[in-house]
Amino acid sequence: MAQLTIQTIATTGLAPTYAAAAAGGDAFLNDGATYFHVKNGSGASINVTVNSVTACDQGFDHDQVVAVPAAGERILGPFPSQRWNDASSNVNMSYSAVTSVTVAAVKLPVSR
Repeated sequence: MAQLTIQTIATTGLAPTYAAAAAGGDAFLNDGATYFHVKNGSGASINVTVNSVTACDQGFDHDQVVAVPAAGERILGPFPSQRWNDASSNVNMSYSAVTSVTVAAVKLPVSR
């Protein structure tokens, strides 16, 4: 599992750096204001599974599965920490395939 570096959006803009999706999954440190951007450059749809660690507001502990179409992309999140963070404050995700899939963790800055 690869630990992703959080990139923070600025008023001057952000050109995110993308990492190859790891075969064993990826994780990022989550404060509840971080989003996950997935780009699927392959010719087939993939699924991204975000691991839930506690029950949702309906009382069920279920993972979130998001389909990313061929040559498509998705932005996932934010992830409320009480539901999605593991014991190390990370959100963990896995992929049905990783060939030509790149990812980035992007944080929304705190407004003042």
